[in-house]
Amino acid sequence: MRSLFHWFHALSRHWLYDVLHGSLFEIDHDTIKVLDWIADQESGNPESAASPACPDQIPGVDRTALQAIWNDLRVLGLFSVQEAELPRIKQNKPANLKALCLHIAHDCNLRCRYCFGETGAFGGDRSLMSPEIAFAAIDFLLQESGPYDHLELDFFGGEPLLNFETVKKTVAYGRQAAQAAQKNIHFTLTTNSYNLDDEKLAYLNAQGLLLVLSADGRPAVHDYMRLGAGGQATSERILKNIGNAVRSRNDSDYYVRGTFTRHNLDFATDVKFLYDQGFRSISVEPVIAGPEAPYAIREQDLPGIYAEYDKLADFCLECAAAGDPLRYFHFAIDLEHGPCILKLISGCGAGYDYLAVTPTGDLYPCHQFVGREGFRMGHVTTGIERTDLRQAFGGADLFAKEGCTQCWARFLCSGGCHANAHLINGDILQPDRMGCALLKKRMECALGLQGAIKELKQVSAS
Repeated sequence: MRSLFHWFHALSRHWLYDVLHGSLFEIDHDTIKVLDWIADQESGNPESAASPACPDQIPGVDRTALQAIWNDLRVLGLFSVQEAELPRIKQNKPANLKALCLHIAHDCNLRCRYCFGETGAFGGDRSLMSPEIAFAAIDFLLQESGPYDHLELDFFGGEPLLNFETVKKTVAYGRQAAQAAQKNIHFTLTTNSYNLDDEKLAYLNAQGLLLVLSADGRPAVHDYMRLGAGGQATSERILKNIGNAVRSRNDSDYYVRGTFTRHNLDFATDVKFLYDQGFRSISVEPVIAGPEAPYAIREQDLPGIYAEYDKLADFCLECAAAGDPLRYFHFAIDLEHGPCILKLISGCGAGYDYLAVTPTGDLYPCHQFVGREGFRMGHVTTGIERTDLRQAFGGADLFAKEGCTQCWARFLCSGGCHANAHLINGDILQPDRMGCALLKKRMECALGLQGAIKELKQVSAS
């Protein structure tokens, strides 16, 4: 039953989440007692499902209340629901591309301590992508897109603004080529914002590029991790540039993206700092690092991190109640208009319908796999050579991943990050358990926040 229903506490309320249908219900403490009792009965006797007959008593629950709760749970299908066998859609689905991550620069003007790209070079030489390679990547995306009409291309690095002329040429070429193919390419640019001056910003706004703007929060936190190439502090200049960018696009089409590490486990304070700067679309995410890194998140850090997520959920609700909502990326789920079943079971599509391109044109499963031995998949001019890798990533859905099919959060995370699984366990099919724990806590906060905000709107409308 626990793989089909999940009950939890968030935002001073109790919730019941129906895993298969994506439905959320607010419940009381007596219902929690009943659910715990049912789960205990099932764990003690796995051969028998929860009985449709209401027991005579459950400790701590009034008999009349018990009968009413039992009837409600029966209506919800708690005693009869069976998980349908979902089809392995990907095995019968043609392999086509939806998106590319274009490493327009394998160089950077920052020297961030936690950079998984080894300060922009990704374990190789510092280099910039030529227009010719960028154009070939556009051609490759369009040729391999098949039935997909709406495509994505993210300018990434390193620092893309170090190769801004090629960015501009690529956008122009991409728009022209997409129009000729009767398709549309949506462009995103991820930048540390250090060189985001008025001229570059005017171009990015005019062309409608979504911006991901990197900042970690409080100046002391940011400057400890995100140093300039000369070792200098960068927060003052970067926060000023991000502020200009956000104001110039009327608080839309951007995310301020930060990272928290062992050195700022009180990261809710950093989110609030960024909010106080006038930013309303924020994502502060756990660092990507092996356990040996001095800044890596440890298992003993989890209780404190859970408490920070609770603080963030409370803060998001406060902001919503005040009419000035915070769009916190990790809490942004949509229970009413969510993704299709294919997306629910297969996740981000890395290595299958989403690839990364290096400055030399080499193809990798995603930006985090770039430079990892054994993961080069081909080249933009010759196509995908390692079809075995593509098949492996295409089959790495939640049904194939260890432990995922019995996890209550499986349709919210879709099996987790392949790159993290490989980094921590050396196998894309063995999820990073620390990442799983953090994801489940975030999803509890996100679900509770959805329910609480819906309740808030109903009260306001009445």
